[in-house]
Amino acid sequence: MKFKNEYMEFEKTEIEDVLLLKPDIFKDKRGIFLESYRKSLFRERGLKVDFVQDNISSSKKGAIRGLHYQIDNPQDKLIMVMQGEILDVAVDLRKSSSTFGRAITRIISENNRHQLFIPKGFAHGFSVLSDETLVYYKCSDYYNPYGERGLFWNDSLLNIDWKVNEPVISEKDKHQPELADIPEEDLFD
Repeated sequence: MKFKNEYMEFEKTEIEDVLLLKPDIFKDKRGIFLESYRKSLFRERGLKVDFVQDNISSSKKGAIRGLHYQIDNPQDKLIMVMQGEILDVAVDLRKSSSTFGRAITRIISENNRHQLFIPKGFAHGFSVLSDETLVYYKCSDYYNPYGERGLFWNDSLLNIDWKVNEPVISEKDKHQPELADIPEEDLFD
């Protein structure tokens, strides 16, 4: 189902509460203009999110970041690519959800200017498909290193095609638990 207004289209995905946002892009000889976020549009869609922290990530081709989440201070996230192209990934970690353990992927790039809204209760990660990328994202709570958790990026149960031939993974992400090994208390209700 799609909701459209004069600035942004909100498109539901196959996992409830994860939304693909498609902003209107205004082009002329100077370049482009788009509105990337408007609080009132989120409110109209029933999304009572207050973003409190913005992050920027710069990465090289083949990098995989994630899958990360915070069990303490859980975060809603709004992901946007300023430069390059990524495969954005969200994994449902809500125990009571009918889509628990399912992953959703979307290509987000500087060309399509799409955004992915990922609510609390999901692990998030992305792979870099272009030579370099600059990812900008908004978070609804502050980063809490003590509440941070992870999910093994290449868990066979998730069956994620990251679309990279030679993945570059951090040491931390190489040693995250698989979904079946995550303790009950590190999942969402």
